[in-house]
Amino acid sequence: MWFKNLRVFRLLPTWSLSAQELEDALSPQAFAKEQENKSAMQRLGWVPVRDDRGLVYAQDGQYLIALRSEKKLLPTSVINQFAQDKAQAMEEQQGYKPGKRQMKEIKEQVTDELLPRAFSLYRDTRVWIDTKNHWLVVDAGSSAKSDEVLGLLAKAIEPFPVEPLLVQQSPAACMTSWLVDAEPIEGFSIDQDAELASTQTGGGKIRYVRESVALDDAQKHIQEGKQCTRLAMTWNDRVSFVLTDSFDIKRITPLDVLQGEANTAQNEAEQFDADFALMTGEINGLLANLVQVLGGERVEQQSSAPSGAELQAA
Repeated sequence: MWFKNLRVFRLLPTWSLSAQELEDALSPQAFAKEQENKSAMQRLGWVPVRDDRGLVYAQDGQYLIALRSEKKLLPTSVINQFAQDKAQAMEEQQGYKPGKRQMKEIKEQVTDELLPRAFSLYRDTRVWIDTKNHWLVVDAGSSAKSDEVLGLLAKAIEPFPVEPLLVQQSPAACMTSWLVDAEPIEGFSIDQDAELASTQTGGGKIRYVRESVALDDAQKHIQEGKQCTRLAMTWNDRVSFVLTDSFDIKRITPLDVLQGEANTAQNEAEQFDADFALMTGEINGLLANLVQVLGGERVEQQSSAPSGAELQAA
């Protein structure tokens, strides 16, 4: 149940969709079991997060949705092999080798013929929408995957009341300072993974894996022009994670103290409800505290809600 990675966005106060209204908005983009266009290499659509629910799982103002991506696995080498066989047969028939234009047409034809028989790779990306604390969080480890989600959401909801989450202080500057300052970070402790990268173009990186960064080492690297770009941390002895310089939060792990709190359900449905309530409550606290130690939220005046394209560009 727990998200592994967090791409965090700010849900604007103009958000007014109920769970049913969101369900209605997403329904035209639902993932179809039977593929209408069998020649498509990739397709996207919303799916239920639980088999016994609709597209939107709702609990006390918290929504959970999931975007499914289907990608056809059709290696170029396979296409080339079949195309070569067709080209050879055509050469024998017409008496000369197919030209570049004919070869392009042959490859397109082969691709259309093979796609319906190709294996499919499915991947679900979950999205948590907190209508009370105004977070929109995508469980994705890359901007490409979150952009995919935001782009489809923006087509379903107009205007799209979401904007990038901005903080007052640079995460890289703060993480660098935390490594060398004796002052404790309110609510957080530093763990054993870190990365320091040169601010110079083409500069090097130093990675610490399961090893604490000694104060002398940190000072030396910083004097050489490096900044901390990744730092493993723990929040209130409850959740561990890795913070990056782009304010991505990776490797979310609930600690043992939380495991006992979630194991009180009588069945699978109750367990899902309990896990979701626990996760959203804990991550909301983590995000609020993290924004605070990064100097608070930086709000930029905008005349209207940004489009999906503007969000992706940000």
